[in-house]
Amino acid sequence: MNRPCCRACGAPLSHTVADLGLSPLSNAYVPMARAREGERFLPLHAFVCDQCWLVQLEAFETPENIFSDYAYFSGFSTSWLAHAERYVAAMTARFSLGPGSKVVEVASNDGYLLQYFVGRGVPVLGVEPAANVAKVARERGVPSEVAFFGAETARRLVAEGHAADLTAANNVLAHVPDILDFVAGFQVILKPEGAGTFEFPHLLRMIAEKQFDTIYHEHFSYLSLGVVSGLLERNGLRVFDVEALPTHGGSLRVFFCHRDAAHAATPAVERVIGAERAAGLFALPGYARFAEDVVAIKCDSLDFLIAQRRAGKRVCGYGAAAKGNTFLNYCGIGPELVRAVADRSPHKQGTLLPGSRIPVVSPDAMLALRPDYVLILPWNIKDEVFEQMAAIRDWGGRFVTCIPALDVR
Repeated sequence: MNRPCCRACGAPLSHTVADLGLSPLSNAYVPMARAREGERFLPLHAFVCDQCWLVQLEAFETPENIFSDYAYFSGFSTSWLAHAERYVAAMTARFSLGPGSKVVEVASNDGYLLQYFVGRGVPVLGVEPAANVAKVARERGVPSEVAFFGAETARRLVAEGHAADLTAANNVLAHVPDILDFVAGFQVILKPEGAGTFEFPHLLRMIAEKQFDTIYHEHFSYLSLGVVSGLLERNGLRVFDVEALPTHGGSLRVFFCHRDAAHAATPAVERVIGAERAAGLFALPGYARFAEDVVAIKCDSLDFLIAQRRAGKRVCGYGAAAKGNTFLNYCGIGPELVRAVADRSPHKQGTLLPGSRIPVVSPDAMLALRPDYVLILPWNIKDEVFEQMAAIRDWGGRFVTCIPALDVR
């Protein structure tokens, strides 16, 4: 059997970070009409490269099959919309953006972020591979190009007048198998003094806080600042600032520009890379305990859910998120333990979760079941869920999260 190779440097991959067995694509929700059909299960095995330290999965599926028709719409999370609005206000002020500027967002989804630039009179273009999602953005008044981003797409967009003063790419860098071509596209599309930002879940937080459920097939890579800085440098770009964010359980916002641009580097860059080095992200022992932590979470979660089943208690879930599907499939949890999962997105309601086949319902339908416990699958927005689903307290219902440890409140 051929050994997989690193997508960044080509070195053979042999060091496991976590092996989560077989799982379907986490966003491949099953329509009720196909409830009796089978699903394709793929290995979910994360490796770390011992040459460049990129943590990654093998690419078993193409981006075209994963993202061309996508079930994730950013605009249904109020906390994420607030995050986007704050970003727009901060970037407009920091880079003096106005009617003569151009902002290009890669993986612009349903226009959740660019709509706020439009509201400020700043010209924008979204680049979104999922046609069904881009359609929603256009209906919001956000010009959107249906395309996968890379150097070739960037050259075409520049030729069409879309060279960017600012590029944004939130939670997409991890989603591209050809990460080198993707990063090369920003070298092409950025104006000489332009700035780009990447946001991505920080590998440091994933390891420290046992966030194994952020591992799924749509996430080809798991990123540290040190690795991203190296990828940018290979393409004539450099990091000049970084911010820690609370989103997705702990993320980074990385600011980058052309190598010779005037943006001055801040001390934050070396501070974060130093923290990564101290945490062992650039040495194999730093990953040794993670796999055992994952098994412990699985055992604790199953112990709790089985105990509630035997006690005659009703458990429902909240949030038909990709991370939840990783968690449910790895733990082997089905509708016998979690009756239904509520989600605000009508695009998911009326479907079955991939693999676990738990039905997805509206929040009101879930409340009608009067669950004793609500298992919050997207634990990163648990405070938002506490507020939205507070009605379960009326009959003594409680909330549960399982990562980084079982928590009932």
